[in-house]
Amino acid sequence: MPKQIHLAAHFPGVNNTTVWSDPAAGSHIEFDSFVKLAQTAERAKFDFFFLAEGLRLREQGGQIYDLDVVGRPDTFTVLAALAAVTTHLGLAGTINSTFNEPYEVARQFASLDHLSDGRAAWNVVTSWDAFTGENFRRGGFLAEGDRYTRATQFLETAKELFDSWPADAIAADKANGVFLRDPHAGEFRHTDQHFDIAGRFNVPRSPQGRPVILQAGDSDAGREFAAATADAIFSRHGTLQEGQKFYADVKGRLATYGRERDELLVLPAATFVLGDTDTDAQEKARIVRKQQVSGATAIKFLEQLWNRDLSAYDPDGPLPEVDPDVSDQHIARGRASVRMHRDPIAVANEWRERATAEKLSIRELIIEVTGRQTFIGSATTVADSINELVQQDASDGFILVPHVTPGGLDEFADTVVPLLQERGVFRTEYSGPTLRDHLGLAVPDRPIREVA
Repeated sequence: MPKQIHLAAHFPGVNNTTVWSDPAAGSHIEFDSFVKLAQTAERAKFDFFFLAEGLRLREQGGQIYDLDVVGRPDTFTVLAALAAVTTHLGLAGTINSTFNEPYEVARQFASLDHLSDGRAAWNVVTSWDAFTGENFRRGGFLAEGDRYTRATQFLETAKELFDSWPADAIAADKANGVFLRDPHAGEFRHTDQHFDIAGRFNVPRSPQGRPVILQAGDSDAGREFAAATADAIFSRHGTLQEGQKFYADVKGRLATYGRERDELLVLPAATFVLGDTDTDAQEKARIVRKQQVSGATAIKFLEQLWNRDLSAYDPDGPLPEVDPDVSDQHIARGRASVRMHRDPIAVANEWRERATAEKLSIRELIIEVTGRQTFIGSATTVADSINELVQQDASDGFILVPHVTPGGLDEFADTVVPLLQERGVFRTEYSGPTLRDHLGLAVPDRPIREVA
């Protein structure tokens, strides 16, 4: 029996995969764009729609980074609105555990799960940089090494709040209206290193019990956090060998926490370029990469490694002869990839050698080293590639990131999905109403707890 493939759609927002110059490109902030992508994903029977979140506009060289000028609307606001225009599609959002509080986040996700009839998912992320923290009361207070400790305690606290209501706590009759069967419903008390809270949670147990928990960390601490707490983990390892290595690693950690292998799904992010033939798709992919990396964008990427102002350099010229600045004063602020490489000088020398050997300009080199096209080919080729990676335990499915928003998923939905359905590895109809149904996850048990 072949494994069933899980697919999700990522609204790309602001990043270097987006082709802004394409005539089909639309707004990244108007609601119609979110509706278009979400409804296409639902038409194709995807598991969920995923919305990332940025808590501050990034800067480079003291100026707002050019890919961020559109900004980011609030995650909960968008997902709650999408709940009204979709019926089965899961609604997943990134919410930071460093700059929020458990009660507030638990209340928002429990509300979203009710509004959507059980389709909410929470991508739990951390942040340690003081630059982002300047937007918040506790800006910069948390050491990098403590971020997963807080995240673990944050999630455990939120779960206690989700579980504080018995499923049958509410009753109703015609004479007396709605009343509580359990007078202690919602009561909670939690004390640890980061949180000391007590009270009564004011949202009854939601259709899924708790939202589906997603996690995106790739470090050893991030993988351990996912193995202990998450229902699915995102991954950047989309090739067969690297994917199998990551898959085996995170799945192998589950037994330590009394969990089975199918209780954590591995979902790498993936881009795609489709064509009538493989050759046609390769040519389209080349054009897309040139659109994604303009001359100005190439210089911005080079500056992130060199940690210097390189605006005077010609993107169609050679790489700088000067070495990267390895000081702690970074030219880029608010980017997870500020220090992409542990040894910038070694990487710069590798790039120089490659540029010389292949006669590449700055822009041509950046196109090569930042390439993010996972699947390139005809619909048949892409369907075969996706299926092989899933069946060979390199993943359980993929988070698809189109390069055109909001219509970039249409071709995949119309051509690749039917082929996967014909192979019997992807659903033709939703089997249940909740996101846990789509992902094959059980509703978590509500533990019996005493509130002191």
